[in-house]
Amino acid sequence: MSPEKKHSEKRPNKCTLCNKNFSFKLGLVRHQLIHSGEKPYKCTTCEKSFNRSESLRQHEASHSGLRPYICSKCGKTFISKQHLSQHEKYHSKVKTHQCSECDKAFFFRKSLLNHHRVHTGERPHKCTECNKSFAAKGTFMRHQKVHTGEKRYKCTECDKAFHVNDLLQRHQAHHTGLRPHKCTECEKAFLTKHQLWQHHNTHTGEKLYKCSECSKAFSTKSILKCHQARHTGLRPFQCSQCDKAFSEKGQLTWHQIIHSDEKSYKCTECDKAFFRKQQLIVHCRIHTGEKPYKCMQCEDKAYRSQGQLTRHQKLHSGVKPHKCSECEKAFIDKAYLLIHQRIHTGEKPYKCSECDKAFIKNRALIEHKRTHSGEKPYPCTECDKAFTTKSHLTIHHRCHTGVKPYKCTECKKAFSTSGYLKLHKKIHTREIGEKR
Repeated sequence: MSPEKKHSEKRPNKCTLCNKNFSFKLGLVRHQLIHSGEKPYKCTTCEKSFNRSESLRQHEASHSGLRPYICSKCGKTFISKQHLSQHEKYHSKVKTHQCSECDKAFFFRKSLLNHHRVHTGERPHKCTECNKSFAAKGTFMRHQKVHTGEKRYKCTECDKAFHVNDLLQRHQAHHTGLRPHKCTECEKAFLTKHQLWQHHNTHTGEKLYKCSECSKAFSTKSILKCHQARHTGLRPFQCSQCDKAFSEKGQLTWHQIIHSDEKSYKCTECDKAFFRKQQLIVHCRIHTGEKPYKCMQCEDKAYRSQGQLTRHQKLHSGVKPHKCSECEKAFIDKAYLLIHQRIHTGEKPYKCSECDKAFIKNRALIEHKRTHSGEKPYPCTECDKAFTTKSHLTIHHRCHTGVKPYKCTECKKAFSTSGYLKLHKKIHTREIGEKR
């Protein structure tokens, strides 16, 4: 039996507009004020009004700054006894509300009801402005502030303001550098508890968010949304600067930074700068040599970013779902297919500003530009040589290590590059031709 059904049996007073159930008639009467829009309880300090006297009292405490209810365990203060009681449940660590669909448990019944909608897909809270719907009322109320433009949470360090306190706290962490939510499995730390929870799923392998079109499941809701866009083809968020479109507003905002020309994250080791902090962190690992993302199936492979590791791991599966319509080639990643298709179309969108050369991928243009600048960012640690590309450094490094990974299947010879192996194989094909 679902939590909603158990819930309704104990609460006989039903709202005819939204099917919610209440134990007492008074609770139903109070609830119906939400549908009527009536808010009889007005704040004397500001223009806000509320449909419940308790909500008004809690709001007024935000003006006075009074938080008289103190937690005896951690010293946190609260504006109401109810908020303190809810907080104290976290210290008890007893989660009495168990989900019947999975092994998750919660401190509060309301949290269980909201969670259960992950399994049912129910999203009862609908925005009248943009038709978006939400599983939890709190998420819905935060969303509505986007339309009103209200931003009452102001940063004390700069002039930025936010419509919810969570966003302010997240923003202020950029000033303080604090990341209070630490993972117990690894050394990573996060700005918010939600980010930590999502990250923790990478350790447990838990994938709660299932696609209704196929059998795939994902660890976060945002990744599921990106995946579902492949089925529907819907990308409603269009960039005004270029022809790119996205399935989520957050992706568009992330993309638009590229058009701003502002690369505020600068490397202290070289003259490179980046749009995003994460890009800088990954780049800095070139200088430090750090490769924290290790492949569990290979013994020696490690990568600077999670994305690089994920792409590499697809090689082990052997699955290449992205097939070229012009030839028989297939690829593990859609991005690789798009680059390959330019061989057939002849498209070379990446043009050099110094000469008339053009390239099918951005990486090739970056490497080509070094022939003009003379930059050789990949130095050998064994000798004084330096190289324009990492691949050239890797090949050169084999002179020192003696590693020859490319083995001939016809004889026992091995080579340091695939090019040398190909040249060598011609000897065998020539021998076969002469025998015939």
